[in-house]
Amino acid sequence: MTCARCSFVAGALLAGLAVVAGAFGAHGFDGYFAEKYADAESRLIAGFEVSAAYKALDDFQTAARYQMYHALGLMIVGLLSARRASRWLAAAAWMFAAGILLFSGGLYLYTLTGERFWGIGPPPIGGAMFIAGWIALAVGARRSAGL
Repeated sequence: MTCARCSFVAGALLAGLAVVAGAFGAHGFDGYFAEKYADAESRLIAGFEVSAAYKALDDFQTAARYQMYHALGLMIVGLLSARRASRWLAAAAWMFAAGILLFSGGLYLYTLTGERFWGIGPPPIGGAMFIAGWIALAVGARRSAGL
């Protein structure tokens, strides 16, 4: 399987999983979060006091949303790589995949377990991977298109 095909297929699969995660967040985990975080302190977010359960549900949905954005990014990388492969596009693919694992995966774990892992946690590292991936995609796309 070429980098182009790998990126496109991985992106499509991760996009499908993002839909599944979003559906669970919208219809399946609301009760779970309400029960899990029933005794947790409410939080002040953007000047509004919200329950910990609401915050966990919002964070879970953020994870699904960012997984979808970056799965689509992987598919773009696959399409551009099919035209002309480059190290920049390969780097973008790896950064998007790592970002999904660290950012979205870290938020899924945090919201479902309530536990922070690895000190600061993987989401900020995953977010940095997303940013680096978009930069690599921009450079790779510019070179791939011959601009």
